Amino acid sequence: MRLLTLCLILALGLTAGCSRFITYSGPEVTRIEVHKSSRQMYLFHHDELLESYEFELGFAPVGHKTTEGDGRTPEGRYMIDRRNPNSEYYLSIGLNYPNEADRAQARERGVSPGGDIFIHGTNREFRRRDDWTAGCIAVSNRDMREIYAMVQDGTIIDIFP
Repeated sequence: MRLLTLCLILALGLTAGCSRFITYSGPEVTRIEVHKSSRQMYLFHHDELLESYEFELGFAPVGHKTTEGDGRTPEGRYMIDRRNPNSEYYLSIGLNYPNEADRAQARERGVSPGGDIFIHGTNREFRRRDDWTAGCIAVSNRDMREIYAMVQDGTIIDIFP
C-alpha cells in the first residue's frame, strides 16, 4: 500500500508541471498587432509592448483573405471572440473573421469568405515548416500557452500586410 501511495504521489508530481494552462497576472493585453510580412506578433498594454512572437501563416500568405480555401490570413481589425482549450493545434484563440465587410465582399462575388481563423499552436508534423496553415496564425506551443493565458476574449487584433 505504501508503494502504491508513493507511486501515485510521484506520478502526480511529475505531471503537475505539464499543464497546458498557465496563469498570467501582468498588465491586461489591450491589443495585438500582427505584421504578416515580418512574421512578428506584438501584445500591447495600451502603448507598452508586453511580448513579441514569431509565427507562420497560411500557405498563400500575401494579401487579404477573401475566399474560403485561399490559404490567406485576413488583414484589418478584428477581435478575439472565442477560445478552444481542446484545439487540434494545442490551444487556440479565435478571431471574429469574417466581419460584415468580409461577408458583403464575398456575397458580391458569390463566394464564401471562409472562417475559423485562429491563433494556435503547432503540431509536431508542422514544426520547422514555413507557412503551412489554411489561413491561421501558428506559433510554438510554448508561445501559445503564454498567449492563451494573456489574451482575453474582446481583445482587438490588427493584422497588417
